[in-house]
Amino acid sequence: MARELASHLDWIKLGSLRLRCRRVADGALVGGHASLRRGAGLEFAGHRNYVPGDDLRWLDHRAVLRQDRLLIKQFETETERAVRLIVDATASMGFQSAQAPVSKLEYASLLAAAVTRVAVRTGDPVSLDFLGGVGARTLPPAGGVEAFERSLEVLERVTAGGSVATKAGLEAALGHTLRRAPRGSIIVLFSDLLDLDEAAPEVFASLATGGRQTVVVQVLDPLEALFPLEGPVRLRAIEGDVTVETNASTARAAYLDALKALQKRFRDALWARGSELVTTRTDHDPVLTLRAILNAAEGRPA
Repeated sequence: MARELASHLDWIKLGSLRLRCRRVADGALVGGHASLRRGAGLEFAGHRNYVPGDDLRWLDHRAVLRQDRLLIKQFETETERAVRLIVDATASMGFQSAQAPVSKLEYASLLAAAVTRVAVRTGDPVSLDFLGGVGARTLPPAGGVEAFERSLEVLERVTAGGSVATKAGLEAALGHTLRRAPRGSIIVLFSDLLDLDEAAPEVFASLATGGRQTVVVQVLDPLEALFPLEGPVRLRAIEGDVTVETNASTARAAYLDALKALQKRFRDALWARGSELVTTRTDHDPVLTLRAILNAAEGRPA
């Protein structure tokens, strides 16, 4: 396992984005993943009670745990199959600790490129949009090799910058997607989910209204996910000018509890709309993360 981890950390930093995303996409597709779809031409339409004879593939295991009863996912025919990608490129996404092979934005861009490759291989048009970012450019839905190449060009050029920390800022940034993503669209949003307004879970979950399916992928640096610091530390917010001095050892438990609570708020808001939260770190194998995204899009446990 250690040798495999070292291997993936080596190649994730080497070569072009085109080469790396192909390796990630091809690795994730091994084992039967064909697309981002739950089923050909289907979209999530809610739940109903299980009755004997129902196909157990559509049993919502998470809903069973939450509501203590058997629920079956229902689907409707899709009218649009576009995959819409949103990459958070705000200033905090540029963070990279000494323990991380790449920044959060680089990791998110690699995943976005790999999702694009999967979608293009199965004939689904893909669009690309950003939250913040320097050099960011919106790409309308398009398919084929040309769409893949244009996405790579934009993802390689964008750098982290700016902020959308307020509810109004988030709603304005996501408004383009909400206005142009019709029923049946799959939206995959990559973000660290940090330094956002308290309303962010509901704002992100609103992407899943109107027959749209949403997967939110939280990308964290290992330092943010584990908080392995010791002794006195001074923490400075990347977005804003807030500085806090504390003892890392005594603050760790409270920090990790707050992080779990944040993830639960996003997960609950998304689950209520039939959508999913996937959590990952920049030192995790991107192949496994992409498989989790595909599972979430198909309605399987992420």
